[in-house]
Amino acid sequence: MKLTPYADLLKMGKEALEAIKAPLRAREMKKQAELEMLKIEGKQVELQAKLDELASAYPVNFAAIIETGDELALIERRMKQYDDIIKQMFPEV
Repeated sequence: MKLTPYADLLKMGKEALEAIKAPLRAREMKKQAELEMLKIEGKQVELQAKLDELASAYPVNFAAIIETGDELALIERRMKQYDDIIKQMFPEV
């Protein structure tokens, strides 16, 4: 464990202390975005399974297939958006 001398901490001021926390906060926010992506991926798997189930049902409910396909497309778009956001906001984290 390494402690910064108290006198140095007092000289640093609040802004400098906040700057020290910046990399940790950036990693925290990146992990939060990645967690959201995992939730979305879980929903994607569920929707794909539902789509497969609907396609194999008799009689086939085409409206439900289309609706589920639309939901799946939205989820896939959202995953891509999260990925793009993560790459742009956290390139070095």
